[in-house]
Amino acid sequence: MTRRRSLQRAVLVVLPTLLVGGCASAVPVTAAPHATDPACAALVLATPDSLGDGLSRRHTTAQATTAWGDPAIVLRCGVEPPGPTTERCVTVTSPDGPPIDWLVVQDDGSGASAAPTPGTPPTATAAPTATAWTFTTYGRVPAVEVDVPAAVALQRSTSFLDGLSTAIAAHTDHRRSCL
Repeated sequence: MTRRRSLQRAVLVVLPTLLVGGCASAVPVTAAPHATDPACAALVLATPDSLGDGLSRRHTTAQATTAWGDPAIVLRCGVEPPGPTTERCVTVTSPDGPPIDWLVVQDDGSGASAAPTPGTPPTATAAPTATAWTFTTYGRVPAVEVDVPAAVALQRSTSFLDGLSTAIAAHTDHRRSCL
């Protein structure tokens, strides 16, 4: 009987630790203005469980969002669809899905912007300082935004964007294209 009680006590002490330790904290994200669009829920559910090599899905704190890796690459569905712009617009073609047009904005904290070529490390066109990148679908409704933190951009290319093309194409309306 004492052995059973010892086992019960051990379970009561260890189980809460395992439950708390096994739960990664959710990535804090602000929901986009049009996050309640039903297409956003379907899109987020259709995104892959991992992006590129080693970027596993993480939980987020807002509707119509998902994230991968640590620091987290964050996808928000339902952002305001961009209109005409002077930002660089590139088409990312995926072998497994249709091409998706993206507006590409570099954020180095100075307010200036520049654009990398998807599929190459953003740092190949930027100064060796850390810069974050924002990719926003162009010509699609609802619009999707993907934020890539500087620490990720320094270590990886942005070629993982093609892994999102199937979900985006299936759950957004294509209305315009890059010129």
